Amino acid sequence: MAEVLIVGAGIGGLTLALTLHEAGIPCRVFESSPEIKPVGVGINVLPHAAKELCALGLRDVLLSSGIATAESAFFNRFGQLIYREPAGMAAGYDWPQVSIHRGTLQMLLLDAVRERLGPDAVATGYQCTGVSQTDDAAVAHFADREAVSGAAAIACDGIHSAIRKQFYPDEGAPLYSGYNMWRGVTVWPRYLTGGSMVRAGWLANGKMVIYPIRDLPDGRQLINWVAEIETPQHLDRDWNRSGRLEDFLPAFADWHFDWLDVPALIQASEMVLEFPMVDQDPLPRWTYGRVTLLGDAAHPMVPRGSNGAGQAIQDCRALADCLKAADVPEALTRYEALRLPPTTQVVLTNRRNPPDAILREVYERTGDKPFGSIDDVIPAEELRAMSDRYKTVAGYDKKALAG
Repeated sequence: MAEVLIVGAGIGGLTLALTLHEAGIPCRVFESSPEIKPVGVGINVLPHAAKELCALGLRDVLLSSGIATAESAFFNRFGQLIYREPAGMAAGYDWPQVSIHRGTLQMLLLDAVRERLGPDAVATGYQCTGVSQTDDAAVAHFADREAVSGAAAIACDGIHSAIRKQFYPDEGAPLYSGYNMWRGVTVWPRYLTGGSMVRAGWLANGKMVIYPIRDLPDGRQLINWVAEIETPQHLDRDWNRSGRLEDFLPAFADWHFDWLDVPALIQASEMVLEFPMVDQDPLPRWTYGRVTLLGDAAHPMVPRGSNGAGQAIQDCRALADCLKAADVPEALTRYEALRLPPTTQVVLTNRRNPPDAILREVYERTGDKPFGSIDDVIPAEELRAMSDRYKTVAGYDKKALAG
């Protein structure tokens, strides 16, 4: 088979390169940026995604570069515990859940690609403007570069994908959810278990997601935090815009818990980034002949449930398996049939009932007031069922994943 052209060197594109290489399928990655730098903030690699990265021989470097998440814990905005459950290996999975800096994950994938596929496996400065194809080849076109032909072209170029836009020119800009998020990382003492992923509060008055992403030599940790607030007026979709503390910190000014001082954590961050929470409506199809979409180019989702990168990594395994078993157009069609329905369900569930729905239920049932006992508000079995439903939709239900 001729080379598979991978457009985009994000987490999806680099994981696909490693997965195709393992399957004996030649490929090359084309990245628009002139240089790949470790940018971004924290992300979570859930067990279904960790399973695939571990199968690629990345278990040790993944664990040494991030934090093995030990538990998922939910609190109200008064710091009262609502629900907690073990996560990853602590929950009995064979694979960890890893909280890690996005840039760190991208760079360790990049290092693995260059080591295994060669130093020229990732070409930078290739801004894709679109694709064309013949019966025998896909052709990727680039600004100020010669076109490149291959057996297939896989769009891993993110939520603003040029290839997606070519197939769906009238789709419009990403859809704003009405909620804005501000993100940062802070060097801070360990809190709770040292591996606790915390969700607290609710969107109407302010919600936080907080988790450690790296152990530091002095015993402290690098803590990732996300502040989310219902913010109808924030419609600017600039993914790299610096955020201002005055726009969101007042919502968290009294979040002084006995296990964490949230406003102090936020104020100690060296940098704050502001992101709109956006997605797109699910597409009717991804595949056109020898071209298909993957990851955020295929199924951008509201970032709830820590599942965007995980779904992209799942896409990579499905696509590689299909390409091993069939000719290119048939393989890409099979891949779409395998992955479009479940990712559509995740996109829609992230809008309506992600794991955060636990917080919404308690917020509504208590009227946003402190409670005496959580058992008087909502039974533990109901909370557990809400959490388990999302695991099933997202594809990391323990029994199904073990099978």
